[in-house]
Amino acid sequence: MAMSLPAVAVFGMGPLGLLLSVVGSMVGGLLVAWLWLRADRALGEAWNLSAFRNGRRTMLVGFGSALGIVAWFTVGGMLLRALGMPTPDVSILMDGITSSPLMLAAWIVLVAWLAAGLGEELLWRGFLMDRLLRLPGLRGQIWPVIIIQAIIFGLPHIYQGWGGTILTGIIGLYLGWLRTRVGWTLLPLVLAHAGVDTVMMLLGYAQKMGWVAAG
Repeated sequence: MAMSLPAVAVFGMGPLGLLLSVVGSMVGGLLVAWLWLRADRALGEAWNLSAFRNGRRTMLVGFGSALGIVAWFTVGGMLLRALGMPTPDVSILMDGITSSPLMLAAWIVLVAWLAAGLGEELLWRGFLMDRLLRLPGLRGQIWPVIIIQAIIFGLPHIYQGWGGTILTGIIGLYLGWLRTRVGWTLLPLVLAHAGVDTVMMLLGYAQKMGWVAAG
């Protein structure tokens, strides 16, 4: 969080300030996680980025999961409306992301693929799950760990409203489970996460330009 303050102080809460704030926060979080894992000699295990069986299978699982998650956002949004709950509000970010083609490209590369896709998977499914699984009361307890990390993953998305927090938490549940099914490698999860964010950003830009109807 502290590493995001200089960007906001210099550039304000405009598109560039938000972009650098997101990236700065992730860099700070990953630095702390890296130092902790390195001290415990757990980097290789926690941050395993090897392919799942082979490159083709890795991409199939990763991008297939991305499509499923995008579908879940659509269905989940309809369920929230049916229950009378507010749907996720990402306007504070999307206004900046869609402010120009250059800013869209920067957000896709620096946030969708690096800060969110790679960074959040290293932090949540990598670092957090590793730390939880080493706690005395949770050692070897896979499902409690998956549930706890999903809740913690969802809470920072409270800026989207409770609807967004719930939908994101369920996605965290799926990604935590997925890691246990792909030999504990994070690479398919990175592809899934980055793929979802890329699609959402491109869709938001297309809606702003009037190329597709807003949902």
